Formats: sequence, structure tokens, C-alpha cells
Amino acid sequence: MSRPGQGGLPGRVMPHLPIIAPFVLISLIWGSTWWVILGQIEAVPPAWAVALRFVIATPAMFIVALAMGASLRLSRAGHLLAVALGASQFCGNFNMVYQAELYLTSGIVALMFGMLMVPNALLGRLFLGQALTPRFLLGSIIAVAGIVLLLGHEAREARAAGELGETVVLGILWGVGGMLAASFANIVQANDTGRKIAMASLLAWAMLYGTVCDLALAWASEGLPELPADPGFWAGLVYLPLYYTLVRKLGAGRAAYHAVLVVMIAMLLSTLFEGYRWTGLSVAGAVLSLVGMVLALRSRQTRAIRVAESAMLRREPD
Repeated sequence: MSRPGQGGLPGRVMPHLPIIAPFVLISLIWGSTWWVILGQIEAVPPAWAVALRFVIATPAMFIVALAMGASLRLSRAGHLLAVALGASQFCGNFNMVYQAELYLTSGIVALMFGMLMVPNALLGRLFLGQALTPRFLLGSIIAVAGIVLLLGHEAREARAAGELGETVVLGILWGVGGMLAASFANIVQANDTGRKIAMASLLAWAMLYGTVCDLALAWASEGLPELPADPGFWAGLVYLPLYYTLVRKLGAGRAAYHAVLVVMIAMLLSTLFEGYRWTGLSVAGAVLSLVGMVLALRSRQTRAIRVAESAMLRREPD
């Protein structure tokens, strides 16, 4: 009989627990956050939901950075990078995502963002000279075709409910805009300046600058809101620092595969709590999207991106 740690079941399972636990927790957090957004935008305008989320998340991220031993001192170039990252990722991206969920099912928005690797690769090709591999292109085409089917299902459901078809188009535009903003943020931090800064420090300052942009945008567009008294609303705002902390523990390589599980969780929650109705068209779209995502994630190009991300997450503070 095999002894624990020498081929028996306990020896095989236990070493993987430090990997499995954060993998599952990341997926549950990020998969459910798309549904949590719905409760936030029902309580306050989307711009204020984003701003309040980062008012809470930003101090927490500074605490995380200090706990990791990261220096919070940045050069002028580092602060400029943090401004660009904050404006694109923590202001532009999040505000567009929240707007998209006014028009599309949260699971569909999550699925669209599961394909963030596509604009990442295209912008990487354009600005960083990264090659596009055949497997990545095939997987991306299959996944995009699946998303088109799912969006077609959304449009058909909207028409059947007597709603304007233009609402789905608005949701798509907001979603694509959010993807491009997030992808720009991913690319811009890959420059020489970004590689010299501890990731926790860069994220903390970027969140701070993004929060300033969020508050200005919310105040200018909506005025002062009436703050909700519901504890569930405030509880839903604490997810973000947990995600970045767990990604660092897990490693970007393994964390990349959580995108597939995130989409499955998001679609399940949409089915349970948003009344999402499955048809042959939506099932085909979901299957194609997930198959395409897996193919793309298994490509050499995506593995190379994950290696670079892992190195960035592991880098030591200056």
C-alpha cells in the first residue's frame, strides 16, 4: 500500500490543495461578481457604483502592497504609468462594464470578457510585435462565433419581450469598449517602466488615480447619490482586492485557466437569478465559446503571455 506522499491518494491530493483552493476561490469571486454588479446598479447609478467600489478597494490595495513589503515610492514615469492604468482599467473599463450590464445579461458580459485574450493578442501584435499562432487564431474565431450566437439569442429574447433591439447593440458597444480599455491597460503596463515596479505598488497607485477619475465622472454625470442602507450592497464592493491577492498566490499561468470556470459560474448565476432562458441557439453559442477559449488558452502564444504575466506578478519591489 502506498504511503501518504508516495503515490497514494492523500499524497497526490494534498500537495495540490494550495493550488486548487485559490483557483476555485478566484473563480467563485470573479464568476459571481458579474451578478453582484446587478444589485449595485439597481441601488445607485452605475458611475457611483464603480466609484464606491474603488473608494473601498483602493485603501485595501495599499494595505496589501505594504503587507507584501512593496515600496510605495514611484518615479515620475511610474506615476504617469499608474495614471494611464488607473484611467483605462479602473475607470474606463469598469464604468463600461457596469453600463453593459444595463442592457445585457451578466453572464453574457462575463463571457465577452472571457475573450479578453483576443484584444490583448491583437494589441500585443500591434505594439509589442508578438506573433499570432494558428491555434490561437482558430480558438479565437470559434469563441467569437459562439459569442455572436449568444448575442443573437439576447437580441431575439429582447424582441420577444417587446423591448427595443437597440438595447442589445448598446450593451455590445459598452462591452467591447470595456474590453478595449482593459486590454490597453494590460499592454501599457508591459513597458520598461512597468516591469521595474512591484505589481502591488503599481496597482495601488493605479487604483487611487482611477478612483479620482471615477468620483469625478460620477459627480459630473449623476450628482451626489443617495447611499444605500442595504448591507448586501456594501458587501458586494469588497471583491476586488481579494482577486489580485489570490492571482499573485496562484500565479498568472494557472489563473488564466480560471476564465473558463468564471464564465460557467456567471452563466449559472444568470440562469438561477436572472431568469436566463436557454435555447438551442444559446447552448450552441456557449459550447462554441468555451471550446474556443480552451483552444486559445492552450496555444503557444497564450502560454508565452502567461509566462510574462507570471514574471511580472513575481517581481520584487524596487
